[in-house]
Amino acid sequence: MMYFSKMRRQLLGTSLAVLAALNSWPAHAAAKQLRIGTLAPKNSLYHRQLQAIGETWRTAQGSDAKYLIYTDGSQGGEAELARRMRIGQLQGALMSVVGLREIEPSIAALQNLPLLFKNWEEVDYVREKMRAAMEKKFLDKGFVVLAWGDSGWVRFFSKEPAFSPADYLKMKFFAWGAESEQQEIMKSLGYTPVPLETSDILPAIQTGMISVVPSTPYFALASQIYNTAPNMLEINWAPIVGALVLTQKAWDDMSPEAQQTLRSAGDKAGQIMRTQARQEVEDAVTAMKQRGLVVNKPKPEQMKEWSALADKLYPRIRGRMVPADTFDEVFFHLKAYRASQGR
Repeated sequence: MMYFSKMRRQLLGTSLAVLAALNSWPAHAAAKQLRIGTLAPKNSLYHRQLQAIGETWRTAQGSDAKYLIYTDGSQGGEAELARRMRIGQLQGALMSVVGLREIEPSIAALQNLPLLFKNWEEVDYVREKMRAAMEKKFLDKGFVVLAWGDSGWVRFFSKEPAFSPADYLKMKFFAWGAESEQQEIMKSLGYTPVPLETSDILPAIQTGMISVVPSTPYFALASQIYNTAPNMLEINWAPIVGALVLTQKAWDDMSPEAQQTLRSAGDKAGQIMRTQARQEVEDAVTAMKQRGLVVNKPKPEQMKEWSALADKLYPRIRGRMVPADTFDEVFFHLKAYRASQGR
C-alpha cells in the first residue's frame, strides 16, 4: 500500500509539472513571435521597412524568434487589423489614421482636416508637437507606437475630368467603410459616398460602382487604379498619416534590451518612410503620366471654391470626426508655426 501511495504521489507530481509547463508555453511563445498586419503592398517601401525592423528584433530577441508580416490587406481592412490586435491574432500593425482612430479617435486630427496643411513641414511640426501626448493616449488604450510615417497627399482619381467641387457632385466616391461620420458629412453636402474596403476599390471602379477614388499617387500606381480612373486632380486634399503600433502585451513580453532595440529600429524606419515616401509620390506621378495619366490643375477661382468647401467642412468635422479639443490644438500649433515663418 505504501508503495502504491508513493507511486500515486510521484505520478501526481509529474502530471502537475507537465501541466505547469504546458500552461507557461503560450506566454513564452508570445514573447518570441510578432505578427504584423498592413495594407501596404508586398515589396513596397513600407514592407521593406517592416522587414528591417523584424531583422533587428529577431537579432535582439534570439534565433528562435519569429516575425511575420501580412501585406496587401490579407488580414482585412484597417478596422479589422485593429480588431485582430485586440483579440491577440496580431501583435502589431502598420496603419493609416483610418485604422488608428479605431484605437484612439484623436489621431484623426492629423489626417481628416482637408486643405489645412499646406506642406509637409507643417505636418511634421504639428505631429511632433502632439506626438508625446498622442503616444500616451495610445499607451492608455494598450498600444505602443513604434514609428510614425506618411504616404503622400490624397488626390482625386476619377474616370472623367474634374476641376471644381461641383464637378464631383455627379460622381460616386469610394469611402472607407469604417468612417460613417465622413459618409454622413459627404451626403449632407450633396456627394455620393460608397462605403467599401480597400480590396474592393479596383473591381468597384472597373464595374462602375464608384467613379472617383481619393488616393495617394503611390497607392494609385501600385493598385493600378489610374488605368480605370486616368484623371488626377492636382490638389493636396489631406496627408495620409500612419504609424506602426504594437500591443502593450507583446511589448511587455520583451526584454528591456529587445524593447530598446525595437524602439531605435522603429524611429529609424519612421524617418526613412517619411523621407522616401514623399519622393516616391513624385516618382509615382511621373510614372503614371508616362502611361496615360492626365493631371488636372484647378484654376485660381476653382481653388477658391475648394477652400470654401474646406471652410464649410471644418465645423462639421469638429466634434464628430475629430474630437473638439484635438481639433483646436491642431489649429493652435499650426497658427504658431505659420507665425514663426512670417505667414
